[in-house]
Amino acid sequence: MRIIRNAEEGKQLLLSRRPLETEELPMEIRETTFRTFGQELSPEEVVRRIIRDVREDGDNAVRYYNSKLDGATVGDLKVSRDEIAAAYNTLDAELVEALNFAAKRVRSYHEQQLRGAMLDFQNNGLGQMTRPLQKAAIYVPGTRAPLPSTVLMCAIPARVAGVDEVYLASPVLPDGTVPPVKLVAADIAGVDGVYKAGGAQGVAAFAYGTETIPRVDKIAGPGGLFVTIAKKQVFGDVGIDSIYGPTETVIIADESANPEFVAADLIAQAEHDALASPILLTPSHYLADEVARCIERQLRTLERAKIARAALDNRGGCILVNDIDHAIELANFYAPEHLCLCVENPTAYAMKVRNAGGLFLGEASPEAVGDYTAGPSHTMPTGGSARWSGPLGVGDFLKRMAVVNLPESDMEELNHYAAIIARSEGLTGHAHAVERRLQGR
Repeated sequence: MRIIRNAEEGKQLLLSRRPLETEELPMEIRETTFRTFGQELSPEEVVRRIIRDVREDGDNAVRYYNSKLDGATVGDLKVSRDEIAAAYNTLDAELVEALNFAAKRVRSYHEQQLRGAMLDFQNNGLGQMTRPLQKAAIYVPGTRAPLPSTVLMCAIPARVAGVDEVYLASPVLPDGTVPPVKLVAADIAGVDGVYKAGGAQGVAAFAYGTETIPRVDKIAGPGGLFVTIAKKQVFGDVGIDSIYGPTETVIIADESANPEFVAADLIAQAEHDALASPILLTPSHYLADEVARCIERQLRTLERAKIARAALDNRGGCILVNDIDHAIELANFYAPEHLCLCVENPTAYAMKVRNAGGLFLGEASPEAVGDYTAGPSHTMPTGGSARWSGPLGVGDFLKRMAVVNLPESDMEELNHYAAIIARSEGLTGHAHAVERRLQGR
């Protein structure tokens, strides 16, 4: 792990965050694209064609792109109840128990978000009603790494919000099946239907509907480059939760931190993806050197060491700062997906944090536990979007409706001033609409 001992140079590392679309596509993906379309196309052009074809040819287009892009032959696009039941038989009982445990924690946390969703309008004249969406879709990537935790973290908030119908799309394995652990997680989360539709074709199918796959009101969940572009291109025809990029973790640590723990936490994020950003901010030269040594030692036995090392070398590193306040200032500037405070008395610094998707206080609250069993959704803002957004939650599946229920006693004053403002805008029809009520009294 590189150690940056100059704060200004360190800030340049944080500034170097690159959008996912700017990364060069691997040769394998470029070759697959050429074979599929017969010419070199940009990712945006690829997605535009897929969306067009799915809109025009429905299920056939989804099957075609499942075959061409994912190498999977799929018959029925909807996973049957028999397939889901059979999936349970392939899993270790302890894993099913762990998924149920995590689901209970996630559900309990999100049920608390429903409090205060309604504002009284019966007595106060003004208020708010919330209504859940009718249909929501969750996209969950991954086959070799099937991400059952993401199924729970995305589907359960929708279910808690009261969404009538919750669906899931997933890429498929070469034999045309969805990984069994993903099916079991979907069943535990209460998903109404799972569909075999990976990548942009899955997003397009939910945005516009096909013979088999329902059109929904909103699409949520993470994905790779083509899913990200597809969500951008269908937005406006359907709602989306956010745009997600590679994972980011900033750890702020002082000399009280255990270097073995800090190293393990950085590696945990680095192993996600070669584009992940695992960053340590510390005022301690001693801790920086120790963490670097621990990382080298821990990588020797890590299954995904190659991926983790690439992330640490490309987008990761340690930045030496003046003090913890300086570290928090840099973290607020960067607005990471995850921010971990491994310092003495972390709660004393919590209120200084303005921009982070998730805040993890102390060594007993590692981000890796947040990925699975803590409770909040691990689907969090990336790419600096934590400056204006937060984790996926119940609110992403609710619509707010303002309610106006004014007493007659307020009519004269409200209508009088409304008419004045309306005339200043040249909207005399508005002015007449309120003035007639005054005239008729």
